[in-house]
Amino acid sequence: MPDLSGVPPGRAGRHWLRRRLATAERGREQLDRKLRILFPEQQRLRIRAARVGAEWEAACTEADEWLVRACLLGGQDAIRGASRPEPVGVDVHWTTTMGLSYPSDARVSPAGGESTALPPGNAALAPAAAAFGAALAAGVRAAAAQEAVRRVEAEIAVTRRRLRALDKRWLPALHRELVRLELALEQSEQEDGLRLRRAATALDQGRSLS
Repeated sequence: MPDLSGVPPGRAGRHWLRRRLATAERGREQLDRKLRILFPEQQRLRIRAARVGAEWEAACTEADEWLVRACLLGGQDAIRGASRPEPVGVDVHWTTTMGLSYPSDARVSPAGGESTALPPGNAALAPAAAAFGAALAAGVRAAAAQEAVRRVEAEIAVTRRRLRALDKRWLPALHRELVRLELALEQSEQEDGLRLRRAATALDQGRSLS
């Protein structure tokens, strides 16, 4: 249960609760709006992740086929000689939706300097290198797409928990406490009115006796 032990007594408490209720209801509206925006984005990102994932798998299959051909034509030495030791970079592009940042795309950025020359005499090495480059680019895009889905799904889960906490705990508790306080204030006002009427009656009776 939410801790409402800090509610001020009397009319100040009623004002306090009404302000908290208004804030909670605005927060609920924002969370609900956020979900309505994130759900279609989640679906779009899932479709995109499936598509680029399939492209990555196809690129890996083609790269494996060219690797086998290059190996058959030149052996392991040809493969080792065609390897490029310099690293590559990855440029990640980001987008933001409802305050959540996630990758919109990613591209491979080659390292500086001249490319390593391929060993001569093996016609399969150049296509193999190109196929592995395409597989790397597809893998980078697939990783970015999967990370985007993961981030959006995690944000949806957090937003749902917050919305559920408002619906199941905070809003009902604030409503109950406000009703209880208003009933107490109404009873107190009735008792005050009764005391005033009794005092006024006693005063009138005293005047009539005098």
